[in-house]
Amino acid sequence: MKAVCWRGRASVEVETVPDPRILNPRDVILRVTSTAICGSDLHLYDNFIPTMMKGDILGHEFMGEVVEAGPEVRNVKTGDRVLVPFHISCGRCFSCSNQQWSLCDNTNPNAKLVEKIAGYSGAGIFGYSHLYGGYAGGQAEYVRVPMADVGALKVPESLTDEQALFLTDIFPTGYMAADNCEIRPGDTVAVWGAGPVGLFAAKSAWLLGAGRVIVIDSVAGRLRKAERDCKAETIDRREKDVLNTLDEMTAGRGPDSCIDAVGLEAHGATVVDHVLDRGMQMVGMQSDRPPVLRETILACRKGGVVSIPGVYGGLVDKFPIGSAFAKALTLKMGQTHVHRYLRPLLARVEKGEIDPSFVISHRLRLADAPSAYRNFRDRKDEYIKCVLKP
Repeated sequence: MKAVCWRGRASVEVETVPDPRILNPRDVILRVTSTAICGSDLHLYDNFIPTMMKGDILGHEFMGEVVEAGPEVRNVKTGDRVLVPFHISCGRCFSCSNQQWSLCDNTNPNAKLVEKIAGYSGAGIFGYSHLYGGYAGGQAEYVRVPMADVGALKVPESLTDEQALFLTDIFPTGYMAADNCEIRPGDTVAVWGAGPVGLFAAKSAWLLGAGRVIVIDSVAGRLRKAERDCKAETIDRREKDVLNTLDEMTAGRGPDSCIDAVGLEAHGATVVDHVLDRGMQMVGMQSDRPPVLRETILACRKGGVVSIPGVYGGLVDKFPIGSAFAKALTLKMGQTHVHRYLRPLLARVEKGEIDPSFVISHRLRLADAPSAYRNFRDRKDEYIKCVLKP
């Protein structure tokens, strides 16, 4: 089969690799019908997530048709069109039993690697380095889905692939980011980053009762999309000082909650900030660039919530813990518990409350993946979300 394989920093290729096969009675094999490039895939592309190996198959946002099922899989059958959460959950451990699906205790065979960095390991993740299990991803013609009896969800015939695909990751991720904000009717929610997760966070904030949504970015096309499709007010950080502008927009109080939908490759508020953070990252003095994280903490009102769906992988410098403490902020973060949100969000899509396909900017063939990764990373051609068809 053909698959998108990591070859090193800023290099992916579409290669011929062996077809997957059933390894466990709880597995299914999918013929992938739609897959996507996620913003967090760019952290792999830029080699910021350790333990990638040449030839690793990428992709954790995918759906498809079941072509083979293990004997213990009874929730789906051959011929069903299904979607699959990006993380792999056993459904039986302490974390899964407590609806903390992305923290599954049993699905990362390389848990000891994560424990050295983070103390404990969460779930395995499709196509996301050997740190998270070394599982083959879904940017391919076929993929093996472990624990399919827990993870695979049949898609209603009334929905297209494009309406269902993003339930595998970015829609629940944006929704959980807003849900973590504990939004009360009329709250002001500020979202840093108008990429797919930021856009879904903005949409979700409205669904949860926000009275005002403000989106911050530096890419004109993304800001236009936030205004047009998410009904958000926007701040172009190239033109305005974000902290001063938010202070003015909220009469000096600050947003009730702030969402960091950017993560470890953020750019600084000024050229100097960016050069300093990037330099420290390149020489190993910090693993992640935290300017947006700092800004959300400084901007948030006293007693507010900072929600962090943006991916961070290690250590950051100059974390304003004093500000967070002095203002009694609540910080909530983590990989999304997709299983918790799947059915409620699927119901919203079926009712027409939201059409997740609004984020799609490009539809390409699997063979176009190398150029798609490059253009997405460089924000060319107003890339926001690219769907690949194997």
